[in-house]
Amino acid sequence: MGDVWRAEDTVLDRTVAVKVLRPSTDGEPVFVRRFRDEALYAAALSHPNIAALFDYGEEDSLAFLVMELVEGEPLSELVRREGPLPVERVRAVLAQAALALGAAHEAGVVHRDVKPANILVTADGTVKLTDFGIARAVDGSGHTQTGEIVGTPHYLSPEQALGEPATGASDLYALGVVAHEMLTGRRPFDRNTPVATALAQVNDPPPALPPHVGGSLRALVEQCLEKRPDARPASARELGERLGLPESDLGEAGRVAVEVVGSAARVEAHGTPVTDPTPTPDVPEALSRRLGRRRVPRQPRPAAPRVHWAWVPATGVVAAVLVALALGLTR
Repeated sequence: MGDVWRAEDTVLDRTVAVKVLRPSTDGEPVFVRRFRDEALYAAALSHPNIAALFDYGEEDSLAFLVMELVEGEPLSELVRREGPLPVERVRAVLAQAALALGAAHEAGVVHRDVKPANILVTADGTVKLTDFGIARAVDGSGHTQTGEIVGTPHYLSPEQALGEPATGASDLYALGVVAHEMLTGRRPFDRNTPVATALAQVNDPPPALPPHVGGSLRALVEQCLEKRPDARPASARELGERLGLPESDLGEAGRVAVEVVGSAARVEAHGTPVTDPTPTPDVPEALSRRLGRRRVPRQPRPAAPRVHWAWVPATGVVAAVLVALALGLTR
């Protein structure tokens, strides 16, 4: 739907990301409306694991979003480069993504396109869910025609593949597919054509997970991949909590994670994390002057350091200290 640019906000003196709707789709009213919906829905979401939206505008027949610039890389690139990821790292990514989806669902928004390309990971392990471009309010009519399938076939839930409305459970299925891919290094449902891939989501069981995947994580991933929506976890927030990162401990866990990683693990990002290689035409001069932005050429990324995900047990230590303090106060 859009191309992402690195930009300088000359009014507030900060670096931002600007997503510009592709001119090839600008003439299609449904795409423009969906793009505007991204601004409306994302602006209502506030969560540490959701990329913040700052502004929306239209200029010279181009619609654009101004968003938080996440100095990280798409999970898709991480898996492509490193292959199967360690179980602890998978748990950490899933927990944060699940809590982000929980916040969205509680605000009445279904993402509908959860996939590795829409999950950004920073050098210190923070996860940012982005691109609500085809999301819609749970209780709204949206812009999708009856029977229209919206989403990416490799991560499409069975109900979406059948043309049924997407729900929060659909996002959990997609997150389960992402988890499976992180653990194995390959997509669990990947056929020769998009239609065949979508049908596999409906009819085929996922491949078995590797033997080293523990019982609790294995059970959660398998539950997310249940074909029936009502057999999946009750909510995204519940899934995040079961993965070991309660919402109430999110801020403290993030602080512990940074301390564990240390400043040596911080890598200055070079270039712009553009997830789609489609070439972009020149941006009109008027819009360029307004945003003061420049296109950053794609450059090779330095290899991200492997992170020791010790913050989950650290969170348990913090919780134990809090309980001990509470008991002391009641005496």
